[in-house]
Amino acid sequence: MSLGGGGGGGGGRQQLQQLSEAIQAVEEEVETVRGEIDAARAEQREIGEATDALDRLDTGSVVQVPIGGGAYVRATVEDIDEVIVDLGADYAAEQDQDDAAEALANKRDRLDERIDELRDEVSELEDEQEELESEAQQLQQQLQQQQMQQMQQQGDE
Repeated sequence: MSLGGGGGGGGGRQQLQQLSEAIQAVEEEVETVRGEIDAARAEQREIGEATDALDRLDTGSVVQVPIGGGAYVRATVEDIDEVIVDLGADYAAEQDQDDAAEALANKRDRLDERIDELRDEVSELEDEQEELESEAQQLQQQLQQQQMQQMQQQGDE
């Protein structure tokens, strides 16, 4: 956006309003991306818990299985080499313990990459926001100077 000078300052005020709206839109986008980062981190924690469980469990281990609504049922692991792993896109596969652990590690790695991408996006958005805020501040100062000049001119008459 360019800083155009104007006669009465009406165009400058309109431009200042547009800058304000653009800043607000960038702020909202930053919050959305940060929400995506939080969701990815939550998924990473779940993967970490699943990986830890796979490492600790053996065939015959007794576990608490969530059945929803905050309720759990006690169950015995019949075969640790029959682990169902979510592959994404509504697909899952039965894998042995080692393959399941590897699949979870791969998911965690992909999430690490996604989080890095999202952090870069937040950084770019914050840079854009700073530029817009700087431009808005300059325009605000310009409008104030124009207003002071107009007041001085009216006083001289």
